[in-house]
Amino acid sequence: MNDTTEPSTVTLVDLSRYVGTWYEIARLPMRHEPEDYTDVTATYSVKEDGSVRVDNRARSRDGQVHQSIGEAVVEEGSHGAKLKVSFMPDGLKWIPFTKGDYWILRLDNEYQVVLVGSPDRKYLWLLARSPQLQPAVVQEYLATARQQGFDLDDLITTPQHGRPVQDAEL
Repeated sequence: MNDTTEPSTVTLVDLSRYVGTWYEIARLPMRHEPEDYTDVTATYSVKEDGSVRVDNRARSRDGQVHQSIGEAVVEEGSHGAKLKVSFMPDGLKWIPFTKGDYWILRLDNEYQVVLVGSPDRKYLWLLARSPQLQPAVVQEYLATARQQGFDLDDLITTPQHGRPVQDAEL
């Protein structure tokens, strides 16, 4: 696979089944999520206008809690498999370069494990409904990422200590 070919996504995502909390199992490095973050979660909920509220939470190594609220919209014609996500304030969300691609590359039938990436292959997340995954499942999903052309040399395995950030801590 060459870099000009976009990664393929799943055919259909039922957002009503996708919403809820996902635990970050692994990710590629990114500047807005420091490497020392632990107990990273992403909680999705559908808003009245059909967009998706994104609530990302994490702890830094020193125990500080972090939260980032964003909004995602499904790309037309993608059947829920491609979303555009923005964490900018409402007044700035109209600016095109403030939205990131969130493509669902692989999703199990039970909606328990998902591989999400970007078409430029700079971003990748392995998420699960539970904070731990069997190593064989992790390797299976990472093999899919490699087959799709993602470079996993710098992959970060996210520590999950069983202490997801709670509402009362914010």
